[in-house]
Amino acid sequence: MKINLVEDLEYVKYAIRDLVPIAEDLERRGMRIIYLNIGDPLKYDFQTPKHIIEAAYKAMLENKNYYGPSHGLRELREAIARHEKSMNNVDLDPDDIIITLGVSEAISFVTRILLKPGDEILIPSPAYPLYLSIPIIYNGRAVEYRMIEEEGWRPDIDDIRRKISDRTRYIVVINPNNPTGAVYSSNDVKEIVDLAGEYNIPIVSDEIYNKIIFDDVDYSSPASLSNDVPVFVMNGFSKAYLMTGWRVGYVYLANVEEDVRERVREYLLKLARLRLCINTPAQYAALAALEGPQDHIIEMNNKFRSRMELIYKRLMDIGVFESTKPKAAFYIFPRITDEKLSDDKDFAYKLLTEAGVFLVHGSGFGVYGRSHVRIVTLPPEHMINEAMDRIEEYISRLIAGS
Repeated sequence: MKINLVEDLEYVKYAIRDLVPIAEDLERRGMRIIYLNIGDPLKYDFQTPKHIIEAAYKAMLENKNYYGPSHGLRELREAIARHEKSMNNVDLDPDDIIITLGVSEAISFVTRILLKPGDEILIPSPAYPLYLSIPIIYNGRAVEYRMIEEEGWRPDIDDIRRKISDRTRYIVVINPNNPTGAVYSSNDVKEIVDLAGEYNIPIVSDEIYNKIIFDDVDYSSPASLSNDVPVFVMNGFSKAYLMTGWRVGYVYLANVEEDVRERVREYLLKLARLRLCINTPAQYAALAALEGPQDHIIEMNNKFRSRMELIYKRLMDIGVFESTKPKAAFYIFPRITDEKLSDDKDFAYKLLTEAGVFLVHGSGFGVYGRSHVRIVTLPPEHMINEAMDRIEEYISRLIAGS
């Protein structure tokens, strides 16, 4: 019997996990793999704050294990509205907020309601791989705008302008940025907002790392810099609150008239109803995360920064990498400067299979990621040093043998 498959799904990729089957096979055969591919602090020595876990446990003991509202618990949406007012100076009706299965579902929801077959979205490059693949599922296309590496991976505003077409449906801003660890300046964000306003295009703003920023950097959400450009804001609890596996995120639309907001809310809610609801005890935990102690964030960010500094130093000492020092998140995105190693996909594959270090090839993040690799900066120092020793030894062996 023949099964007719949708062939364009051949183009759907997720570089961060593409080599996982190979890594797992190597482990079965006895090789110890050092994983530097997935941005999950809980895979290392970080723990979900106790009060968040206790809130979920309490909800379960109180039999709050039922289907919740499709758009999320009212108490959580009210807390998010207060938080967004404090963080981004955005006034929200809790009914405008949809709780999602992490930011990933928010990306899918927004793409579904805005993109028709043949349409385009503008995404920063390098970009989180989901933005490259999600438009394909809806028969659209991601067009990559350049991030300027020599200027700390800031967005190339002129390139955005050049790539806007009559098929462009929205501009994506990932700030702070995955995979580069860059933070867009407020001036750059305002320029993107003005450009979107000029062409009557909404913005989609991914802000999942906005609490993981080092030092006093200039950060602003597009929602806080615009009064008349529609901005879809997406955020969640995975990173700052160490709740990666809990899968709680949210999305809302700012800066539009009430009738537009109602229609968007209706469309998002239609999609939310199809998957019934988000895990109810996890939403009570997310409520506790927002309203409870925030002390862990300072301690957590200090550890992130310290480990980033160590990896940055070790990479620079190896001599075949150049990198901008990250200002946020927990990734570093160095460029491979030695031409013999510059095929980033081949380099990542061989480093995994021959040295047991799993990082992600930069071309998996878009065309401007070529000849780069993304390294997670989360492991404790002894693991970082072992990984860097393996990388250095592998490169020395490769260069000596060439």
